[in-house]
Amino acid sequence: MNIVVQKFGGTSVSSVESRNKATNKIIKKYEEGNKIVVVVSAMGRKGDPYATDTLLGLINPKIISNREIDLLISCGEIISAVILANHICERGYEAVVLTGFQAGIITNSNFGNADIIDVNPDRILNYLEENKIVVVAGFQGSNKFGEITTLGRGGSDITAVALGKALNCNYVEIFTDVDGIMTADPNIVPNAKVIKKMCYSEVYQLAEDGAKVIHPRAVEMAQQSNIPLIIKNTYSDSEGTSIEEVNVNFINNRKELFNEKIITAITYKKGRVQFIISLSDDESNVNKLMDEITSNGISLDLINFLVDKKIFTIDENNKDKLISILNKGNFEYKIVENCCKISVIGYKMRGIPGVMARIVKALSKENIKILQTSDSHNTIWCLIKEEDTNKALKALHNEFKLYE
Repeated sequence: MNIVVQKFGGTSVSSVESRNKATNKIIKKYEEGNKIVVVVSAMGRKGDPYATDTLLGLINPKIISNREIDLLISCGEIISAVILANHICERGYEAVVLTGFQAGIITNSNFGNADIIDVNPDRILNYLEENKIVVVAGFQGSNKFGEITTLGRGGSDITAVALGKALNCNYVEIFTDVDGIMTADPNIVPNAKVIKKMCYSEVYQLAEDGAKVIHPRAVEMAQQSNIPLIIKNTYSDSEGTSIEEVNVNFINNRKELFNEKIITAITYKKGRVQFIISLSDDESNVNKLMDEITSNGISLDLINFLVDKKIFTIDENNKDKLISILNKGNFEYKIVENCCKISVIGYKMRGIPGVMARIVKALSKENIKILQTSDSHNTIWCLIKEEDTNKALKALHNEFKLYE
């Protein structure tokens, strides 16, 4: 059985026009002889009647439990699924709608950010055997007690890949409103171009560091099961971006498509705050501080632990919480606010000398001060001031000739 999972985001189901275009994509793939499972997000964005943020605006989340909140916001995807199924049926095809629970998705009980622990695909397979197009409400499942749970923001991507894995599908198509993953944010870098082929690790890092094309947990899950992903545009016939494992075919195709570039893409994440904490060499003091930070759910990034000081960044939403911890412990510290983390990503940079030197040179030429750096096998990160973000992205995009 050739099974294809197609996921449509909020903008792809937000209007009659967009739903008709989504329906065209579904029917085309069905007519090619595939069994189709469709996963949908809630319609539109904040302000649209059934968008997740609009639903949240109807309640006071401070006085109601996460269990009830999940019950409310799961409705957006169910509404989308029924309405899209209606479009499919109007075209003369049979479609059946399933909630996440009905689709066999079982999660833990972490309401609002649940993890999938099992998927039973039998019900979906039965409908596919009957040649029906199955439309599943994304972003949701249920715990073992039958209570509705949601998977966190962007969770419909996770639903799509989890179902693809359980169904042993050929590939998962993620439809959005762009032609694929691009070398940089086209709103900032006008000559950014679509990358036709990427590996899982590159896309995971892009998603983790700010690019909002696909959920990083979905990429991680796809990599573990070696499920090919394709990012496509609902509104065009672009081939999109194909995401797969690094093997001989991948390397040869990338040479042909991407001119042997060391760097694949550049992304950014604003709203970072740098903390520079002066510490004695008392290890117990350091451990106590780290335990306090962890217990308060504060995530550290760009970590440089030196003998006399600890330097790292956090999300600006946690700034006041961390300041309170440091003041309480009488720590000496400095903060730098309004920072941006620039991520330069490419699987080929491993073992290649001179990449950091080129980054520093390109940013220095634009008089952009680098506050901190870090690196891994396929990524180099630079912390800069937010006001320099656009200038930095353009400079690095040009330095590595990603426009070619």
